[in-house]
Amino acid sequence: MPVLRDPAFDEVAAAIMADPVNADLTARGWTPLFTGSRTSRVVIMSQAPGRIAQESGIPFDDASGRRLTRWLGVDHAQLIDPRLFAIVPMDFYYPGKAPSGDLPPRRGIAEKWHPRILELIADARLTVLVGSYAQRHVLGTERRATLTETVHDWRGFGAAVVPIVHPSPLNTGWLVRNPWFESELIPDLQTRVGEALAAPAPTRPVR
Repeated sequence: MPVLRDPAFDEVAAAIMADPVNADLTARGWTPLFTGSRTSRVVIMSQAPGRIAQESGIPFDDASGRRLTRWLGVDHAQLIDPRLFAIVPMDFYYPGKAPSGDLPPRRGIAEKWHPRILELIADARLTVLVGSYAQRHVLGTERRATLTETVHDWRGFGAAVVPIVHPSPLNTGWLVRNPWFESELIPDLQTRVGEALAAPAPTRPVR
């Protein structure tokens, strides 16, 4: 399934590939994995692509993606449709394997490129912060002492932001220990996603 993207986002992707810090990754034939358009209604700010997603070139093309789509109340085709969702990870490339899970996203990538990407997204109604790296980046000192406390207090961050735990299978134990996540947060998240996707486009002045 091809991943569609607004041409303006392709320009950003080309600039990311030309960045010297990504020279080795570009030489491998890897492309930065993110999606979005000027009409994206929901921004998914995640950690970094997994190995399978990087190899396929399709965001969340793995077990994490299957769980995430269920949490959002959509299907994978909708998730990677840039007219609906922008997927903007903290790093645009698979970071490599760690002893448990994947390595963290590289520092400085989001700070350098997110402003350029997010300024293109004019109609976003909701931002979903997937995992601690995205939460630290966006919420800063507003986040709570731990990831669990931050996610548990999701209502405290307003209607336009929802922090969630990463949907990795490695977090299955966390989900068992925190049943409120799927019984309380997920229904609220699905409602907010549905409302964001259904919201009419703003009226723009004719020039």
